[in-house]
Amino acid sequence: MAQTPDYPKQNTLLVGLRRRCPRCGQGPVLKGFLKMRDRCPACGLDYGFADPADGPAFFGMSLVGLFGMMAFMAFEFTVRPPVWVHMVVTFPLLVLACLAVLPPIKGWMVAEQYVRRASEAEWESTGKS
Repeated sequence: MAQTPDYPKQNTLLVGLRRRCPRCGQGPVLKGFLKMRDRCPACGLDYGFADPADGPAFFGMSLVGLFGMMAFMAFEFTVRPPVWVHMVVTFPLLVLACLAVLPPIKGWMVAEQYVRRASEAEWESTGKS
């Protein structure tokens, strides 16, 4: 009988933000920009458990919205640029920031799902109709 090696406990935030395997901390979780790999190339962990769904987009837009709006307001109240400057500079920066935070947040959410053994909800009947 083959034994599975013991892996050191990983910091979910660090391995997640680096987009590394939550079990070994070595192999990449993502292939491309946001596509999940089937398994870790380093330790063979099956990523079938991972389903972050829309979580990364929600948390990413929330973080960028909060900090982006603070920066936008500071820029607006101190410099007072014309509206076209916001359309040409501010809006594209906010879009790029939202896209930039997606992969690290997705990696973090996959790591949290692994550590917390997240799974699909299972409902049981209490016998009452």
